[in-house]
Amino acid sequence: MYEITEYSKLKAKQLGVQIKPSTRKDKKIDVFKNNEKVASIGGKGYKDFPTYKKEKGLQFAKERRRLYKIRHQDDRLKKGTAGYYADQILW
Repeated sequence: MYEITEYSKLKAKQLGVQIKPSTRKDKKIDVFKNNEKVASIGGKGYKDFPTYKKEKGLQFAKERRRLYKIRHQDDRLKKGTAGYYADQILW
C-alpha cells in the first residue's frame, strides 16, 4: 500500500486541496477540493519524486522529475486535471 509522503501533503496544502489514499486499486492518491473528489492520481506501479528521493537520492530524483515533466508536457499544464494534480503533488 502506498503511504502518502509529507512532501505530497505539503504540495496539496499549497494547492488548496486535500488528499487521501485512493479508493481505486490502481491509483495512489485521491484529490479532493471542497470535499468533492476531483481526481485519482499516481499509478501504483510507478514511482514518484519523493519515492525516488528516498530510495536513490536527490540527484537521481531530480533527473527522474525532469524526464517526467518532458514526457507529460501535454497533460500536466491544464489546471484541474488529473495530470496537473499528479505533476504538482507527486513531482
